[in-house]
Amino acid sequence: MNLPPFHLAFPVHDLAEAREFYGGVLGCSEGRCSDHWVDFNLFGHQVVAHLSDNAGPARTANRVDSDDVPVPHFGIILEMGDWEALAERVREAGIEFVIEPKVRFKGEIGEQATMFFLDPSGNALEFKAFADPSLIFAS
Repeated sequence: MNLPPFHLAFPVHDLAEAREFYGGVLGCSEGRCSDHWVDFNLFGHQVVAHLSDNAGPARTANRVDSDDVPVPHFGIILEMGDWEALAERVREAGIEFVIEPKVRFKGEIGEQATMFFLDPSGNALEFKAFADPSLIFAS
């Protein structure tokens, strides 16, 4: 599947911390920037950290397959090997998982590996992988 890059702007309270997390931990290269924002290449998608007094943790959660999933959240669907490598990098960086890496909907249509964690500003991120990517939109 060849998709055009997605763009997302989100609030952070500290650009240096955002650079350390998105660049250092997640391995995102940095694009354009100013004193108030930084572009990151998140697996081919443009995400932009903007300085804001409103940065903070997700304020609600929805129950999904026995987990309280933070809302809002964003992330990427990766290939399984890349997902496993990212989970290991996050662990090695000492970042606490909101939802530990696991397989959700096991044995069902939509079975997926998933993990949730927060960036230093409290933005929730989810990274997923499907054993069968053709089932991403299966119902």
